Amino acid sequence: MKGRMWPIQGATKAKRIKWGAAQDHMSWAYMKLLRERNKTMKVYDVNPYVEVYKFYDNMYGLFNPSLGGGGDVWMWLVIGPRKAMLIDTAFGLGDLKGLVDQITGRMPLIVANTHVGPDHVLGNCRFDTVYCHEYDLESIKAQCRPGAWDNYFDKDGKNIWLEFDRKDLPVYKDYKLIPVRDGHVFNLGGDYNVELVWTAGHTPGHSMFLDKKGRYLFAGDDMISDTISCGPGPTRPNGQYSNLTTFRDNLKKLVARLDEFDYMFSGHFISNVENHLLLAILDALNEIIADPSKYDYKEIRPAGSSGAGQERMIKFVRGFGVIAYTQNGVYPPKG
Repeated sequence: MKGRMWPIQGATKAKRIKWGAAQDHMSWAYMKLLRERNKTMKVYDVNPYVEVYKFYDNMYGLFNPSLGGGGDVWMWLVIGPRKAMLIDTAFGLGDLKGLVDQITGRMPLIVANTHVGPDHVLGNCRFDTVYCHEYDLESIKAQCRPGAWDNYFDKDGKNIWLEFDRKDLPVYKDYKLIPVRDGHVFNLGGDYNVELVWTAGHTPGHSMFLDKKGRYLFAGDDMISDTISCGPGPTRPNGQYSNLTTFRDNLKKLVARLDEFDYMFSGHFISNVENHLLLAILDALNEIIADPSKYDYKEIRPAGSSGAGQERMIKFVRGFGVIAYTQNGVYPPKG
């Protein structure tokens, strides 16, 4: 922790040991103000690891400390007329299902992932059924598995990044992972619909969720105030979709629908952002695709982050954060 990111006095039971990559000052300031001053924040006895924030009357942000060296993660809970919907499951630390049941009064629950990533899917096994975009299906199956949490401990069984009780991690159990396609609609009762909107980019199947009634867009990791990272290109299943061009093309379609939502909620850091931020992200993507060599600076990913040691090019998003990409993550593969 020395020299970077002084501790935020949050209410979670988990305590940070160290970070991998430093986070940007804007995101850190937002999270400090939110976690130390927000009057809606509550921690439930059933799961003392999660800070629960009431953003709107029927919508909650569930803040989870990262088990790794990367950024802490949001889950989003929407309460409809007859069903609730949980978007992402974080690392599964603590009794996640019990927490959601307590907030919703044990309403029937739909669970869905924005994309593959341990900080978004390892809690899947806390539930019986989870939905995802079809292009991330196999990768999520490979990631949420027995032993998936072992790499957060050293050879002596001690926590590496975060202090927490190991017994509070999930005991893996099989669950049903159901693939769906772009445009799939989840009904929460009556005319309350949430649509899966495929964006790709960060991962092949990365998707956002458009709450048409609440007018919220849950944007996952394709909208992060710190760094929007393009995925590794063609190296993982369906990797031909994990590039900035496919992301840009899908984002153009979403920008045409700005009149359907007002505020956007990320997988990490700053949320409740106005919809027109998508225009700034789209502009930055267009600039990269036009000439990938015109980046603002380069970085080497530090230890403790995914893809540590990898060189990435960085492009600023006007008024927000940055987009990080590699040469093979800009365009779709040829042929």
